[in-house]
Amino acid sequence: MQDCPLCQFAGPVLWEDGDLRVIAVADDDYPGFTRVIWKAHIAEMSDLSATERARLMLVVNEVENVQRQFLRPDKINLASFGNQVPHVHWHVIPRWRDDKHFPDSYWSAARREPDEAWLQARQDRLPAYHEALRTALDTEKY
Repeated sequence: MQDCPLCQFAGPVLWEDGDLRVIAVADDDYPGFTRVIWKAHIAEMSDLSATERARLMLVVNEVENVQRQFLRPDKINLASFGNQVPHVHWHVIPRWRDDKHFPDSYWSAARREPDEAWLQARQDRLPAYHEALRTALDTEKY
């Protein structure tokens, strides 16, 4: 769909195949924020077949696993809303106790401004995270 931001460029592609695209979300305050997008313009998870849903969630789970290993967050938030963009996708958001919104959601009002050294330390982990994610998704049969 031409007016769907997820059908257009939604960020640097880390991995993709015929059905799925995994992108890096450009958010300097949340290094490692990743989005998993079902390529076909489908609004609801229940519109996918059971096999498609299972495959999508396997990829979301692998993104979470790699985030935990390489980014070492305190928590990971998984979210799928689609209120503004009715296109199946999942947000995989690494969270730290000292991030901008913790313990509230990513979409809440900010509680603090993150420390620059804190952000840089997490940004420095991104190349290894991105490479490990590509390798994991290429290696596994999704």
